[in-house]
Amino acid sequence: TIRIVSEILESNGSSSMATVCSGSLSLMDAGVPIKCHVAGIAMGLIMEGSEVRVLTDILGDEDHLGDMDFKVAGTRDGITAFQMDIKIGGLTFEIMEEALGKARTARMKILDVMEETLPRPRAEISRYAPRILTCMVPVDKIGTVIGPSGKMIRSIIEKTGAKIDIDDSGLVVISSVDVNSAEQAREIVLSLVVEPEPGTIYEAVVKKIMDFGAFVEFLPGKEGLVHISELSEGRVGKVTDVVNLGDKLHVVLKKVDREGRYNLSRKEYLLRQKKKD
Repeated sequence: TIRIVSEILESNGSSSMATVCSGSLSLMDAGVPIKCHVAGIAMGLIMEGSEVRVLTDILGDEDHLGDMDFKVAGTRDGITAFQMDIKIGGLTFEIMEEALGKARTARMKILDVMEETLPRPRAEISRYAPRILTCMVPVDKIGTVIGPSGKMIRSIIEKTGAKIDIDDSGLVVISSVDVNSAEQAREIVLSLVVEPEPGTIYEAVVKKIMDFGAFVEFLPGKEGLVHISELSEGRVGKVTDVVNLGDKLHVVLKKVDREGRYNLSRKEYLLRQKKKD
């Protein structure tokens, strides 16, 4: 469902028909793949005795003082909607036929202008249009995504700027005006529920320095140890000779021990890169 909001700042005629035309243009400008333009026109009527005049594109006074407000919206192929208010007892078939005929003529002229301005939807969705991405996570991992007291999901929202909702079935809905932030948020969510596989290369961030090695975060919420002997190909005297807090580095997950601790190696990554070269 796509919702269009039209803010009318001034009206001296049909604001609803102006909304139809501008709404059609805005959808195409946003890259929404609608088939064709829709235009609208408001028809009026003045009756004085036997004198009858059907008016096209009525002004505010003609609406207020006239006998009819007949709104007709449609495409080149036909009418999509119409609405009528009348202040007289009824209308003849001839008046309706004339009003619909003139409304069609006016609609075609408006469509000419709209199609000249923007003949088809833009190839790409506007960068200002909100993006909504979804993904599924296992039900038993919902708590991991949310985190204690919502800490994890709040951190993802703060980091990416995206809005994130998750329901009891594991459906995660991510929305953002910026598609990159939405995709980043989805990647983080999925990385939280994926099981790390030994032999996989990860980009990690140093979180803690110890004498015997460095603790790094290689997936959101997942930390492991890079032992001092696994920091480099040669001998390392001090951990800080190679890495410091906040440094980014590539590591290989060597194994997960019986207690679920992750053992990582930068040395293994460097050896792999050397083989490639």
